[in-house]
Amino acid sequence: MENLKVCVNAVLPIFIVTAAGYLARRLGCLNGDDVFRFNKLVFNFFMPVMMFYNVYVSDLAVSFNHKLLVCSLLGVLMVWLVCTLAVLHTEKIPARRGVMIQGLYRSNFVIIGLPLVQQLMPEGTDCSLVIVLIATVVPLYNVLAVVSLELFGENKQKLSKLELAADILKNPMILGTIAGVLFYILDIRLPSGVVNAAKQMANATSPLLMFLLGGFFDFSGLKNQLHEVTPVVICRLVIIPAVMLAIGYMLGFRGIEFASIMAVFAAPTAIASFTMAQQMGGEPELAGNIVVATSALCPVTLFAWSMLLKTAGVI
Repeated sequence: MENLKVCVNAVLPIFIVTAAGYLARRLGCLNGDDVFRFNKLVFNFFMPVMMFYNVYVSDLAVSFNHKLLVCSLLGVLMVWLVCTLAVLHTEKIPARRGVMIQGLYRSNFVIIGLPLVQQLMPEGTDCSLVIVLIATVVPLYNVLAVVSLELFGENKQKLSKLELAADILKNPMILGTIAGVLFYILDIRLPSGVVNAAKQMANATSPLLMFLLGGFFDFSGLKNQLHEVTPVVICRLVIIPAVMLAIGYMLGFRGIEFASIMAVFAAPTAIASFTMAQQMGGEPELAGNIVVATSALCPVTLFAWSMLLKTAGVI
């Protein structure tokens, strides 16, 4: 019963906040343009502050887990490679290939995964390990997304290596993390008022992003693409987590390390995959439907994974 309570309390906020965003969209308080405008605002202003604050208040010497970082990065590469081969053999329409590959390997680690880990771990647990993992996994997501859409899709916007590197370095999450690391290394201490302001913005970031994720939901086009969306949903939420969690267990990860692996590989498809598909010649309708379907079903699957792992005593 205690495990049940912890898992419900971990997943229920995700469901309620995203449902509130969906309700706001249905009531006309938000429209599609509002969602993208506010999402850009949060991404550019709140998210870098969240990354900076979490690094600033953490102990990087403890948080830098080499084994977890290497295994997570290799795991993402492995998932991407296997999914790419599978999609190339099953999907013949180029505009859909890159979109489906993104939908399979690219998880919503920041918006869904980080709050989930924070809720599953005992109060007071230092979750800075997850922040360091975000700072390394997200750039890899971006690189693989560009490769997927350029090589296997109908990309109309070719990026040079220099442009790709610049885009990655301009990512607000990366900038916030770099700033936090510099302040940590140089031992620069900020006034308490500034730190408290950063803390308030950091605490507001995940709920805002989940609310906007709910506002992104539009189920009207799903029925026309169920054939393409269904296998992606099953793989993204069930098969991929099952394989990667089994590997993590065999490698000896436990506690917050294991919860971090679940956050990377069991979270729904990242909403950024829709935006990138729009910009790089993918089929945006399919990308949006994959995000909507995986995000709508993830509270159920995340609860099931959390309950299973809590009961097994690995988190």
